[in-house]
Amino acid sequence: MIFEHEIPSKSKLYFGKSAKIKREIEAICADILYSNGYEEIVTPVFSYHQHSSFDDEKPLLHLHDEYNHTVTLRADSTADVVRIVTKRIGRTTETKKWFYIQPSLRFPTTEQYQVGAEIIDGSFDEVVNTATSLVKQLEFDALLQISNMRIPMLLSQKYGVDLKLLTETNIEAILELDIAWMKKLVHIHRASDLDDLSGIPADIQAELLLIKEAIANIDYSSIIVAPLYYAKMRYYGSLTFRMFKNNELLVRGGVYSIEDVNASGFALYIDECINQKIKSL
Repeated sequence: MIFEHEIPSKSKLYFGKSAKIKREIEAICADILYSNGYEEIVTPVFSYHQHSSFDDEKPLLHLHDEYNHTVTLRADSTADVVRIVTKRIGRTTETKKWFYIQPSLRFPTTEQYQVGAEIIDGSFDEVVNTATSLVKQLEFDALLQISNMRIPMLLSQKYGVDLKLLTETNIEAILELDIAWMKKLVHIHRASDLDDLSGIPADIQAELLLIKEAIANIDYSSIIVAPLYYAKMRYYGSLTFRMFKNNELLVRGGVYSIEDVNASGFALYIDECINQKIKSL
């Protein structure tokens, strides 16, 4: 039995305090992004191309248009923004910096509201500095984590480290592997730890130096380095970042490539930000 007041699981309802906070967060973010040279884009809720962004189509909600072509609800904004900007409106604008404020919709009834930003041909430090400026203005004392997806991939492909150990952050099992320099890699947490990389193989060193160079151009104080962090992500394959407040993920982003277009971007999760605002009241 479904009651008259019932809403589907993981769908969103905002009213009173939460609705007001949501609107304030969106307004603050929009003002900052406009002032930093971003243009706003609102992509269609319906898409013909979302399936190309997902290895597994299970998260997609499928419908059909009037010609019985399959369409899906927008489950990911990044790919649609890149595709629309480069293939549809690119001839009419030279803008490379775009932002959106809209939800993603996933099976079965999940809504996730985001403030997202994408920079075509953008750099990692530029997009991180944009994200941290939003977090500062929202008055969140958040922790910034910098990682590089190339490091766990190299550990798996060349040095025999099971990606499952990295996904589960099983440090004890990783240290038990017969890899002499692994202990040094495990203990890299701060930017200063990247000053001495002796003993670590050259290919891993090169990826760690990318992190070090990026941090030098990031205007933020609370930074940790997580070289072993691994999460299978649809298009992020190199430098990535996350921002946390009270162990809650507020922002995720990095550099990526979609259909031979290189870009950088992030998503700020509005619902998690609302939760933090309410906790602070």
